[in-house]
Amino acid sequence: MWNFGYFKTIIAFAMLFCFLHSCQIKTDGELQYHKPQPEKGYNFPYLIFLPTNMPTDKELTMIVAPNNTGQVTDEFKKHIEKARRQATKPFYPGNYIASKLNLPLLVPIFPRSRKESRVYTHSLDRDVMLKKASPLKRIDLQLLAMHENALDTLRKRGFNLKEKFLMVGFSASGSFANRFSLIHPGKLLAVAAGGLNGILMLPEDTLRNQGLVYPLGTADFDSLFNKPFNKQAFKSLPQFLYMGELDDNDAAPYSDAYSEKERQLIFKLLGKKMLPDRWNRCRGIYKSNGVNAVIRTYKNTAHENPEAVKNEILKFFRKTITD
Repeated sequence: MWNFGYFKTIIAFAMLFCFLHSCQIKTDGELQYHKPQPEKGYNFPYLIFLPTNMPTDKELTMIVAPNNTGQVTDEFKKHIEKARRQATKPFYPGNYIASKLNLPLLVPIFPRSRKESRVYTHSLDRDVMLKKASPLKRIDLQLLAMHENALDTLRKRGFNLKEKFLMVGFSASGSFANRFSLIHPGKLLAVAAGGLNGILMLPEDTLRNQGLVYPLGTADFDSLFNKPFNKQAFKSLPQFLYMGELDDNDAAPYSDAYSEKERQLIFKLLGKKMLPDRWNRCRGIYKSNGVNAVIRTYKNTAHENPEAVKNEILKFFRKTITD
């Protein structure tokens, strides 16, 4: 189980690791490491990537890309290493779009522990959102606190930044982005998420008379987040959601991603077959609710982000920030 002694140890190691290895990253910009500041609301470090020649005479929008290590590990350095790649390599949508649009990119470094392997931090699952006496408590709010700190840091350097931000995620971090968009739609300017297991969090309390609690729906939203679900804000939020038609990376059957109860509801209400059944069912529910979402299925595409897809996200974000 998580304890604060262990938490302090991994953070101390993280700071040392970043310091010792800071000169080894080659980027087309500046990479900043920001240490945890529990007194400001976040218990884990985060990275900011600033593309070369980012302007100071224009209003800018921060891009936030939730980290996704792709494995459970208690070696915090592995979470740092993957977050650094996400922040600095154009292979990843966050860096690709930030570099093309000359916008700052924030990547949090949330751990995904082997000791608590069913707490799927990087997908913002139910287990992590139920955490109370833990450094992982309300990591959604911790991410908002990181963003506020990043705004303050960059404004002091002369950059003019909007309060709202863009969010982009893929696979587990795509689920994070989708779920975050229902929890905090008013904080976002737009969201892009892909590789979503054919499952979208639904803006409904029930489906076919079955209650939908988080992360399937909003039935327990008030009690979990201490506020009502702002359906109108979510419906008006520009969204770009996508799957590849050859994607076979389905998290639904696995216990780290969903509980048995959640899994049975997914299969019963949305479909056991990820593509096209489950995905099309979610698409129809979003459409019937009037959600402002572009929902795509890319032909000849697996669980990946080819350049053509990244360019569509780029076009979508560019239009959003200029409208």
